[in-house]
Amino acid sequence: MAETCSNALLVVISAPSGAGKTTVCQQLLAASPRLTRVVTCTTRPARPGEQDGVDYHFLDAAEFDRRVREGAFLEHATVYGHRYGTLRQEVLDKLRSGRDVLLTVDVQGAATIRARAAENPELQRALVTVFLTPPSLAVLEQRLRGRGTDTEEVIQRRLGVARREIAQWNCFDYLLISRTMAEDLRRMLAILEVEKMRSTRASAPEC
Repeated sequence: MAETCSNALLVVISAPSGAGKTTVCQQLLAASPRLTRVVTCTTRPARPGEQDGVDYHFLDAAEFDRRVREGAFLEHATVYGHRYGTLRQEVLDKLRSGRDVLLTVDVQGAATIRARAAENPELQRALVTVFLTPPSLAVLEQRLRGRGTDTEEVIQRRLGVARREIAQWNCFDYLLISRTMAEDLRRMLAILEVEKMRSTRASAPEC
């Protein structure tokens, strides 16, 4: 069986809703040629302009259940009534080709990935986890309200979930307190650079 390229990274980013992870990930992908995303499976309907296999793999509930039974997912979860999952083989294929892989999942998904990695040396060697959050719940609430897309009930629910998620920040390798888009990107790139230099991933120097 093929093995993961020794310095390929599996970068897992979790953040409360509204923390800015989508923007950070878009900028990180644009700035890092070796970094690629994995197309997530979901049971939610496609939104206007979304393409199957590009934005998501859109599956019906029966197909999603079948893949769960087969153990096809690295992690899967139900979020706001819809199911989402990351295909294990797609992640491994990209890592084995030498590509760094970027995943954005909730804290539950990150915990599942850590558990899977503990059982799989390939994933364990590649895994890097980052928790991104605003400096306070007050700032997060301001960002959620600034989007102008959620009802008061939804905002309060998201804040409740965020409070529980933030409490798990110390389960991650890195804590990134979100400031500005430019600063968040700079620090994420620094994390990638540092992780590439770990002795477990680096090539031996010539003697």
